[in-house]
Amino acid sequence: MQRFANPGRFLRLARAVYPWTAGLAVLCLAAGLWFAFVASPPDYQMGETVRIMYVHVPAAWMALFVYTNLAVAAAVLLVWKHPLAELAGRAMAPVGACFTALCLITGSLWGQPMWGTFWVWDARLTSVLVLFFLYLGYIALSNAFDDPTRGGKAAAILALVGVVNVPIIKFSVDWWNTLHQPASLTRLDAPAIHASMLVPLLLMAFGFTFYFVAVTLIRIRTEILARRLRALQFSQGASEVAAASPRQVSA
Repeated sequence: MQRFANPGRFLRLARAVYPWTAGLAVLCLAAGLWFAFVASPPDYQMGETVRIMYVHVPAAWMALFVYTNLAVAAAVLLVWKHPLAELAGRAMAPVGACFTALCLITGSLWGQPMWGTFWVWDARLTSVLVLFFLYLGYIALSNAFDDPTRGGKAAAILALVGVVNVPIIKFSVDWWNTLHQPASLTRLDAPAIHASMLVPLLLMAFGFTFYFVAVTLIRIRTEILARRLRALQFSQGASEVAAASPRQVSA
């Protein structure tokens, strides 16, 4: 990973990878939405409401996936002082927060016709809400200091502390008696879902993943360029002060 610590090398890699990830995201999302809202049949129990699940479930997967990557970046920053780890965390956190918000909103829309309410203090729902607040806390901490490095370290500590919430979310339906249905795809025997519904779920999951990679690359590139701009402005300001000092002394 130290090979990509050089910002110039990373920017070259990002320019090469971005078109592929962006193109695959568009293709997977277009195909997934078509299968989800046109080709996929209604569920025998949920009816047309099942179509919300094709957005809700992949968004929930991505909320956990992005936070796990955020925690890995935080560990790399604190342990190995990798220069791009802080920028990666800053880039990923807003994307993960958006996926978590999408998960909560679509889950509430599904819960109203299925449970008769938009929200219950269910173990799974509550822990996902905590995850959303962890994302917001990370974003707030990373921007709370004048020195970006101090903000990045403080946010990294929060990310590592909050990673304990990830297994709680994953296994909450097994540990507690909740309204939320158990896992359908990660069972040891076989996925308890028909292929006509599995296809749009996987397409949307791949689409969200490629979207996440593409947007993260853009955001890291923007962070690198912003840091370079601030460094140039600081250098220019220091030069102007140094040039003005001899004139003031001579005067």
